[in-house]
Amino acid sequence: MSKCLSTTVNFTKFVLLFLLIFSIKMNAQNQSETENSVISYDLKWSERTALSILNKYPKAWQLDGNDRPKWDYKMGFVLSGFEKLYQKTNDKKHLNYIKDYVDGMIDSTGNIKKYDLKEYNIDYLNPGKLLFNLYDVTKDSRYLEIIGKLRNQLETQPRTASGGFWHKQIYPNQMWIDGLYMAEPFYAQFTVKYEKGKNLDDIAKQFELVQKHFVDKKTGLVYQAWDESKEIGWANKQTGTSPTIWGRGIGWYMVALVETLDYFPKSHPKYKVLVGYLNQISKSVNQYKSESGLWYQVADKTELYGNYVESSASGMIIYAFAKGANKGYLPTSYKSTAKKSFESFVKEFVKVDKKGEVNILNVSSNVGLGGKPFRDGTNDYYLTSKTKENGAIGLGAFLLASIELDK
Repeated sequence: MSKCLSTTVNFTKFVLLFLLIFSIKMNAQNQSETENSVISYDLKWSERTALSILNKYPKAWQLDGNDRPKWDYKMGFVLSGFEKLYQKTNDKKHLNYIKDYVDGMIDSTGNIKKYDLKEYNIDYLNPGKLLFNLYDVTKDSRYLEIIGKLRNQLETQPRTASGGFWHKQIYPNQMWIDGLYMAEPFYAQFTVKYEKGKNLDDIAKQFELVQKHFVDKKTGLVYQAWDESKEIGWANKQTGTSPTIWGRGIGWYMVALVETLDYFPKSHPKYKVLVGYLNQISKSVNQYKSESGLWYQVADKTELYGNYVESSASGMIIYAFAKGANKGYLPTSYKSTAKKSFESFVKEFVKVDKKGEVNILNVSSNVGLGGKPFRDGTNDYYLTSKTKENGAIGLGAFLLASIELDK
């Protein structure tokens, strides 16, 4: 009996010792895996941001809190940064992230899921930019077919009487400033690549209409929208412009200019015109930054009660300044301005968590005009729209700025 008890005690001790050793080993392994999963602080901001996005949103359609796949301009904006990063690093995970998103949005007949031409939604063109490089890399004919279908949308896209693209079918006679970003870089790349540049004048025309009708004579900044008919409730009855100069609207316009200019030959008569527009808006916007070098939600009213510096606008303007200077569109002094503002951006808006993941704070929610319920576009409307953490446009703007500044 004593011998059996002794054997049982020894076996119990052995089991407990085994469990203790196993537990210590597993804890060490888990700790090692946790340490290995932390994004290194030694990487550049662009790579850290891209890795953070990949960790948080394994599928690109999940960006901005989406709960289902969607062909969306916000995904197109962020993934344009991944495309630039792939071209810089040749790291296939960046290309695969784009390809996985695009392939998931193409149905069995080779069309974009839930794309309806009759909506004439100009936002649909922006993700189309991703297809040019995908086709060049893979030679998958589906991508080329979709590029062509999106180009065909512009053939019948409704226009204002003076020739500007409507933002959507449901917004008659209206041009919105973000529409310049949605359409013109895609349009320019297509016409240069496949049409020998025959439509560059039409593209320049869209920017000319902005300069003529959107630019505030007092500040040199641009309003978010313009109704040529002056009939919609938010439109100024004299000018047709919407009431507010939105920071991100300025960002969209500046990014539209620097990315469209990528495809304009210097020999084209409108090249210098567009460069002039970029210099004009850059000079104006530089006068409305905060003391630390960031930009406001309501861009022209820096002292307005409740106004705040906003991350997506700031990131887009920093990117446009840096790219403009790097490409020679802007004086080199704008590169210095971009660097200083970038440092302020990191201090103000970037929160790095325990995993080393980059989080962007204070991103303006998506705002619009008209519709139901009616959005009046007042200063108060923009200031009471909630901000959020890691809004897609904030992430994308910081990614692009980081790539351009190579920080």
